[in-house]
Amino acid sequence: MPTRSETLAEAARLRRRFEDLGAVPVETPILQPAETLLDLYGEDIRARAYVTSDALRGEQMLRPDFTVPVVQMHMDGGAEPARYTYSGEVFRRQEQDDDRANEYVQVGFEVFDRSNPAAADAEVFAEFSKLLAPLSLRASTGDIGILMAAVEGLHTTEARRAALMRHIWRPGRFRALLERFSGRAPVPATRRALLAQDDPTADAGPEIGARTMSEVAARIAALREDVAAAPLSQTEMGALEALLSVRETVPYALERLRDIAVDLPSIAGAVRRFEARAEALAARNVAVETLEFEASYGRSLMEYYDGFVFGFYASNRADLPPIATGGRYDALTRRLGKGVEIPAVGAVVRPGLMLELAEDGQ
Repeated sequence: MPTRSETLAEAARLRRRFEDLGAVPVETPILQPAETLLDLYGEDIRARAYVTSDALRGEQMLRPDFTVPVVQMHMDGGAEPARYTYSGEVFRRQEQDDDRANEYVQVGFEVFDRSNPAAADAEVFAEFSKLLAPLSLRASTGDIGILMAAVEGLHTTEARRAALMRHIWRPGRFRALLERFSGRAPVPATRRALLAQDDPTADAGPEIGARTMSEVAARIAALREDVAAAPLSQTEMGALEALLSVRETVPYALERLRDIAVDLPSIAGAVRRFEARAEALAARNVAVETLEFEASYGRSLMEYYDGFVFGFYASNRADLPPIATGGRYDALTRRLGKGVEIPAVGAVVRPGLMLELAEDGQ
C-alpha cells in the first residue's frame, strides 16, 4: 500500500498536469456548510456524510467531494470560461464496508465553458484516459441526459414525470414506478383501501407531527389523481425498456438510440449531443469504436450529473471502487447560480488507488 507521503506526491504531480492544461489551482475548506450541500448530493452520499454543528456556524459537514464547493465558488463570481484543479482529502462514512477508506485523497479537473460542450466532454475524458493509460483500465460511459429527456417526454401526468425524475438514481424504485404507472403492477392494497373511503381523514384524530390536516388532504387528493391517471402506453414502455437495455460500443449504441427515438422523440436532441460528443472524442484519438456505452450507467454516481458520465475501473480488482469518475453537471451550476447557468464538466481521480495498482503491476 502506498504511504501518505507517496499519495500526496502523486496528487501534486497530477495537479501540475492539470495546471499545464490551463487549470487554476483552488482550495476549499474541509468543513463545508451542510444545509445546501446535503440537498445537492445523492441519497447515498448524504447517508455517508460526516455532519457536525456548533452554535456559531450551524450544521457543518466534512467535504465528501470537491465539485459542489468549486461550482459554488465559481458561480459566486468566477471568470468565464474557466478551468480549475484541486487536490485534498474527502471524507465518506463506510458503515457497510470496513475495507473501504473513509478518508482519501482526490484530485480533480473542472471545465466551465459554454462554447462547445461536446468538445469539453471529450477533452476531460481524453485527458483522464491518457492519464490512466499505463494502468490498462476499463472505461465505461453513459449519458444521464438521454434518460432524463425520455422521462420528460412521457405522455403522463406532471406528478408521475416528477416522481420518475426524482428516482432516476435509484434503479429499483424507478423500475417499480414504471411497473405501476404502466398498469403492470397493481396499486398497493393499503392505498386502495385508504382511497376507497369517502373521507380517509374522518377518524384520524388530532393533528400530530409536522404535517397539517390540509397537507394530508392535499396528499390524498394527489394519490387519487395518480390512481385515476391513464397508464403509460405500451409503445412508450417498450421504448423505455429498450433504452434502459442499451449496452453497446458507441457506434452501435448510437444506431440503437436513433431507432428508439422514433417512439421516444423527446430523446432526439440528447442523441444528437451524444453523436457530437462521439465525433469530438474521435477527434482526440479516443477509440470510440471499442468504447463502452451503457444507457443506465451513472445512476449510482452523484445525483448532480445530468449528461455525459464516465468511470475507469480495474478489471482484475473488483474489490476496488472506480479509480476515476466524471461527468457533466449543467443543472448544478444553474441551481447554485440562482438561475444563471454555464455548461460544466469535470472528473476526479484517486492517486492512492493509482499507486496501489501500479504496485500490483496492474
